[in-house]
Amino acid sequence: MKFFYSIFFFFLIWASCAQNVKVLNKRTQEPIFGVAIYNVDKSKSEVTNFRGEASLSEFQDTEVIYFKHLSHVLKQTTKVEIGSLKKIFLESNTEGLQEIVISASKFEQSKRDIPQKIVSLNAENIQFTNPQTSADLLETTGQVYVQKSQMGGGSPMIRGFSTNRLLITVDGVRMNNAIFRGGNLQNVIAIDPFSVQNTEVTLGAGSVIYGSDAVGGVMSFYTRKPQLSYTDSLLIKSNIVARYASASNENTGHFDINLGYKKLAFVTSASYTNFGDLKMGKNGPDDYLRPEYVVTRSDGDVIEENSNPLQQKYSGYNQLNLMQKVRYEPLENLSFDLGLFYTTSSNIPRYDRLIRYRSGTLRSAEWNYGPQNWFMSNLQITKLSSNSNLYDKINATMAYQNFEESRMDRDFQSSIRSIREEAVDAYSFNLDLEKTINSKMQFFYGFEYVYNKVSSIGSEENIDTNILTSTVSRYPNGATWQSAAVYSSIKYKPNTKFVFQSGLRFNHVISKADFTENNVYLNLPFTTSKNEAGALTGTAGISWSPNNIIQWKLNASSAFRAPNIDDIGKVFDSEPGSVVVPNNNLRPEYAYGGELGLKLNFDDTVILDLNTYYTYLDNALVRRDYSLNGETEIMYDGELSNVQAIQNASKAWIYGFEVGLKYHISKQLKLTSQYNVIGGTEEDEGIEVPIRHVAPYFGNTHITWARNKLKLDAFANYNNELSYNQLAPSEIEKDYIYALDANGNPYSPAWHTFNLRGQYQIHKSTSVSASVENITNKRYKTYSSGIAAAGINVILALKYTL
Repeated sequence: MKFFYSIFFFFLIWASCAQNVKVLNKRTQEPIFGVAIYNVDKSKSEVTNFRGEASLSEFQDTEVIYFKHLSHVLKQTTKVEIGSLKKIFLESNTEGLQEIVISASKFEQSKRDIPQKIVSLNAENIQFTNPQTSADLLETTGQVYVQKSQMGGGSPMIRGFSTNRLLITVDGVRMNNAIFRGGNLQNVIAIDPFSVQNTEVTLGAGSVIYGSDAVGGVMSFYTRKPQLSYTDSLLIKSNIVARYASASNENTGHFDINLGYKKLAFVTSASYTNFGDLKMGKNGPDDYLRPEYVVTRSDGDVIEENSNPLQQKYSGYNQLNLMQKVRYEPLENLSFDLGLFYTTSSNIPRYDRLIRYRSGTLRSAEWNYGPQNWFMSNLQITKLSSNSNLYDKINATMAYQNFEESRMDRDFQSSIRSIREEAVDAYSFNLDLEKTINSKMQFFYGFEYVYNKVSSIGSEENIDTNILTSTVSRYPNGATWQSAAVYSSIKYKPNTKFVFQSGLRFNHVISKADFTENNVYLNLPFTTSKNEAGALTGTAGISWSPNNIIQWKLNASSAFRAPNIDDIGKVFDSEPGSVVVPNNNLRPEYAYGGELGLKLNFDDTVILDLNTYYTYLDNALVRRDYSLNGETEIMYDGELSNVQAIQNASKAWIYGFEVGLKYHISKQLKLTSQYNVIGGTEEDEGIEVPIRHVAPYFGNTHITWARNKLKLDAFANYNNELSYNQLAPSEIEKDYIYALDANGNPYSPAWHTFNLRGQYQIHKSTSVSASVENITNKRYKTYSSGIAAAGINVILALKYTL
């Protein structure tokens, strides 16, 4: 009898296992967690576990079974068709027609319902493109232009706006702080691309949800979430990546591990990158060459001839990124997420300053950004269902960030090194809520509070005697900036074809600064300043799909940027021979704009995406000539300098057109292309002149082939010329970073590159990636960049997954 029972139970276990199915990604062969499996009337359903497995025992052999996942194409089959292999392969939903986005309201929404254009990149995209920094990651979208003053840089431009008119968020926490400047910024490279799960770039204003600075766009980075096992078993996932790039002699190592328990999970991530001096291409303007450089010896500074002028001495640096996240889910609809981030770098040479000449001689012996340090801790508490009359979903986010940066420069054959050191402590609290009013209407609302405190010191070091003396700091030490806001938005969807969304936000911003310490050197006509302003912004838009082919999107919005401490209190040399001084009489700048989008989808074979937009910027905060105590010139760092200040002294008009194409030539072969046309002018003393951050026309074209374990991508990047007359006045003054035209005037030449990228899945645990970029070895610079882009560049990466 015992033998009979044993045989019986063995048969039951065998029968159960025999009816299990495993769902895998078709290209990566990785299991897919959370796939919904159901029949036609949804009377039977299952969900795959973390191993991608689910039981099909309750389904009949010939019954149609659906496999649905948000980021994959819906698949239908039967148990008979599945056969003895017991595996289902789903294709990634590359078109994103049903893609879910978070950045539009802080809660999940269908991308199709959003009236604004949002560009998304998921983990699969990021792994395939293999970006060296998060700035390069943004560039792969084809709709974000990236400027680089130095190799350790990357300042995004979106629709004619840049720097502190764009907002960066990490896991919903704003990265912009009180000293985000109008000049080019490199803070985005502090985000480790290896830790990013997905990225959403909102093109256009986002002030209703995100407040100040979200004028031209919002770049939302969402890092990896710890995965739970939801069982009594331990879920372990780990990745190891090694990468090498020839143009910069880059060496990168990355490691991450996920430990998932039933209700608690941890993910740890660490990346280290070392870049050597970047080598530019052979074919292009000689103006970009590096013929000589300064070497500091025991007997002083000397200029040495560069044996290889293509080698951009000095441009190399290294960076370390660490991340630790913890997730706790005591209940199905309640979660606690703790995130800890730390990034630090070596000194980063400011390459564009190292190539300046004065009277025929290199001006600087050294010009470095000191280690760029960023720390963030954030705690998110999320409840996704509630019986409350006030909300169905609620998310509270508390965060603390610390930013540290410094600048160290010394003129050629000078014994004085100027040092400016800054730190910002940033505290924030966000409360976001969602309430479903009825089957057709949802209401989103929330509250935000941000507090920043700035520390800033200035000193001069005599390198001969090592004596430090105090001098004017870059910012008023102890200055504060705080913002409080409430917002609400509504989504009305009467049917599947039409969606209306609208929202309002009120922001109150206060900044305070004490200039007593700096007045020892500046003698300003004021010792303190208090800048207080309120801002009301709004948005309204529709998404209308009259049929399966056509989708229209129309959106109108306003946005603002409140003056921060960088605007009000900064002292720095903006360009050779000029110094910017504080101005305590500033008001917020406002942007008013609209965009119209049309998407044509011909049976998922050809998809054409068209967008046009217009933005008017009023009370623009710009750098203009100024007087201090009646003087238009003062001594700064030993040089007689023209006095300038940030002022509400301009208006700007920006417009553009974007066209995107996706063509599925066959199941394996796909063509995609994106082209961006941008134009605009601003007012300068009654005259309309080009705007600094309006990029040249640019785009890319990709031909991608994927089959089984291999994926190939042949692509071209291209960029139009900006002639001398198309350059902004502030760019013309930086002629040392540009090529010279036939008349000896600076201009930004057109360029194009041809590139090839591939990825092969050697084994379910091992993949290799290889790229050859800039195959024709073009010598070029992206617009406004100080450093030339990489010449021919071979990139190799090996990934092992446990």
